[in-house]
Amino acid sequence: MKVLILDTTLREGEQTPGVSFSIEEKLEIARKLDEVGVHMIEAGHPNVSPDVFEAVKLIAKEGLRAEVLAHCRAVIADVDAAIKCDVDRVAIFLGATEEKLRSMKMTREKAIEVAVKAVEYAKDHGFKVRFTAEDATRADFDFAVKLCQAAIDAGADRISLPDTVGIMTPDKIRVFFSRYREALKGAELDAHCHNDLGLAVANALAAVEGGATAVHVTVNGLGERSGITPLEVFAPALKILYNIDTVELSKLPELSRLVEKYSGIVVAPNHPIVGENAFSHKAGVHTAAVLFDPKTYEAFPPELVGRQRDIVISKYTGKAAVEDRLRKLGITLNEEQLMKVVQAIKEKPEIRRFNDDDLIYLVEKVVGVKYPVEVPRRVEALVAIKCESNVYTTAIARRVLNIRGVEQAYEISGDFDIEAKISADSVKELNECLENIRSIKGVVSTNTRMILRKHYVT
Repeated sequence: MKVLILDTTLREGEQTPGVSFSIEEKLEIARKLDEVGVHMIEAGHPNVSPDVFEAVKLIAKEGLRAEVLAHCRAVIADVDAAIKCDVDRVAIFLGATEEKLRSMKMTREKAIEVAVKAVEYAKDHGFKVRFTAEDATRADFDFAVKLCQAAIDAGADRISLPDTVGIMTPDKIRVFFSRYREALKGAELDAHCHNDLGLAVANALAAVEGGATAVHVTVNGLGERSGITPLEVFAPALKILYNIDTVELSKLPELSRLVEKYSGIVVAPNHPIVGENAFSHKAGVHTAAVLFDPKTYEAFPPELVGRQRDIVISKYTGKAAVEDRLRKLGITLNEEQLMKVVQAIKEKPEIRRFNDDDLIYLVEKVVGVKYPVEVPRRVEALVAIKCESNVYTTAIARRVLNIRGVEQAYEISGDFDIEAKISADSVKELNECLENIRSIKGVVSTNTRMILRKHYVT
């Protein structure tokens, strides 16, 4: 079974409040999407603004392997703008519910006439066409089928059936697509699932079970309101649960970070697949079991999606995790020494996470022996952040705390408003973290101080 991936980060994703990609950023994202292997890229709605038109046109000229689409209303002027961009496909949409038709002052008959005219116009100019019956999951079935069939007869070879407000359940959307597959014989069906109730991935998988041959996604689940199906979760789910190959899964974290950087929308630490904590193990029972056999608490190996397992050393840590970490550092302790170190870790709850340097320092204090170990030291810094006077400082602090690499954030008094602690693997990663902080709307300036050595009360 083959499932096509249509990525609409550059169209639906840019409709996320607060997101506006530059033309150069869109080109970079499009190239990375193509490198990852998505089948179709919805590059934008060219009649929205001159910069969107220019971006769609330039992406279409990139010579990408992916099919490039331009999104437009069932309006001839919109179709003309798409045609001028010389894309591979014109994606035409029209509302299918009674409420939407009333808002456009259209009868059902008029809606079919308008849709057919737009599809035929695009076909007459030599373009492939996808027709979208907007809000199809809430539309009258018989009318929506009639509308879609008219579009097919006019030349559309793909039909998109969106769950526009995210109100479907997996069982319902599976039946929904099965009915349309039967009614629109031979048509290729696209699923576009919104995430208003957190069901986008589950609904997209069920849509495939029901007969959808393509699924619309965005990187990091961007989009209107709560966004749509996230590529970085859906593609691995297809592989792991159904053994269906789509894109290069190992490249998804890099793609996610790129879009996170340009969108300014921070990926939550607990986000599946690409979140900082997605493959971290903390509780003693978990870490001991994972060290014995990763399958005990991992559904699939992190290497499949370009990630690595991380055992967190903290007050929750058990003996097995500490022993394993010390062994990798070349340190061997007897049972009594090991238990003393574990107990010392548990007595320092203020340290949320012990890095290797912290752990060796603690071992030396507890055991009383100096260990000549070369530790790959992380780059750590304290960043003072000044905010605009009219912004809500707590909101800025929360955004700062969600940036990859930021471990702590405090609201402070004085010349600056927020103090953040950053821990990074390299100076390059530290700089990227600082750039992300400075790009937050409402941040005026920053002052960075590198941490040279840490001391703890004994």
